[in-house]
Amino acid sequence: MVTGEGCPCDPLQSTRYNLLMRFTAALVVLVVLIINTAVLSQNAPSSQPKSVTVPITIDQGRVVIDVAIPLSDGTTESVRGWVDNGNPDLAMNRRVAGLMRLGVNCNGQICSGTPKSPGVSLEVGIGGMKILLPPMKQIKIPVSAPAIAPGMSAEINIPSTALRNYDVLIDFPDRKFTIGQPGSLRFNGVKSKMLVNANNGLIQMPSKIDNKNYDVGLDVGSSISFLSQELFEKLSNTHPNWPHMTGAVGPFNTGEFGDEPRWKLMRVDRVQFGPLFLTDVAVADLPLDRRTLVEERASIPAAGVLSSEALMNYRVGLDYTHSTVYFDIGRTTRFPDFDVVGLILRPGLDTGFTIIAVADFDGKTSVPGVQASDDLVAVDDIPVPDSTLGQVWSLLEGFPGQERKLTIERAGKQFTVVAKVQHFLGDASDKDEARGKLKKN
Repeated sequence: MVTGEGCPCDPLQSTRYNLLMRFTAALVVLVVLIINTAVLSQNAPSSQPKSVTVPITIDQGRVVIDVAIPLSDGTTESVRGWVDNGNPDLAMNRRVAGLMRLGVNCNGQICSGTPKSPGVSLEVGIGGMKILLPPMKQIKIPVSAPAIAPGMSAEINIPSTALRNYDVLIDFPDRKFTIGQPGSLRFNGVKSKMLVNANNGLIQMPSKIDNKNYDVGLDVGSSISFLSQELFEKLSNTHPNWPHMTGAVGPFNTGEFGDEPRWKLMRVDRVQFGPLFLTDVAVADLPLDRRTLVEERASIPAAGVLSSEALMNYRVGLDYTHSTVYFDIGRTTRFPDFDVVGLILRPGLDTGFTIIAVADFDGKTSVPGVQASDDLVAVDDIPVPDSTLGQVWSLLEGFPGQERKLTIERAGKQFTVVAKVQHFLGDASDKDEARGKLKKN
């Protein structure tokens, strides 16, 4: 007896036949699903890019970028972040600590944040790429300041302990920052081996100053280049003709240290930094206490630190995996770095700037009529409260001889002072050339 067309008449065979047909149909569906999934995965963009490039702001020599903080509801909030390869410690302000759901404890003027799961890496986003921050038991947090350093806009830093796990490229001429998984970036330019501290990612490089070999740190997140006091004094005594001055004006004024009016500055005629030859490099003497801190972090003796101020014409690539640094020249024009009004400023905790000193020029005060403890209110009628320190210095720079109208407040009363831009840290020939440029303009 036949139960259906094409179907075996035996009941047992019929059951086997039905099971086989069902299995075959299911297998076909499964194969189709696998093929479709493979096609979709090939065509769909990766959710985690291998590298990203974002614009940067150079704010008083510091590299600042947009950073995305992941929130508990699955969205993100954008904050300003400091690319801080010269510092192994993670820092953030209290607002970001709240966004990252950290417990905050304060003791006097010191606050610290504690992750809910100590030892677990926090994460932020840069250009759509997840970046892991170093796991830390305690995170530095300012008590009430809106930024993590005086006069900055940054609310969090990306320290060396995080950066060392990636490829990093800082393009100073084109104002770009690129970060990627190890091996994802193609570096150009001259290259040299760098010594990377295995514990914290700080960088030291073999250098040659005045025909002698030294190990010098590389900090592309800061504008201040330092030499140890011993080396600074030795070079200063050996080369009294190199330009000198006292007072941290222009790019060397951070507002972080109370002794900045007493800092000694000098231009070193030539520095060989790996394969790179730099001329007229501005440096400050590194006090013993800060030198000790640098050496403790780097775990080797430190002759100094080279900063972004000397590298503004370069694209600096950091290949941490292969302990190699790249210097790719992006422009040859030298921009005046110390052609500024000779004020030394200290940012307030919230807004505003206090003048803590005025630098001398040719043996006389460079800004007559201004005193220490005066407040700077405006430059050329542009208010400076709520500005970053870098923005204020952009208003105070120019060609030597140009005038800037300063609005000053003293004892609750405001008045104006006309100040001239001076060519600090330059020799006589530099000053004559600068005056010629001013006449042409």
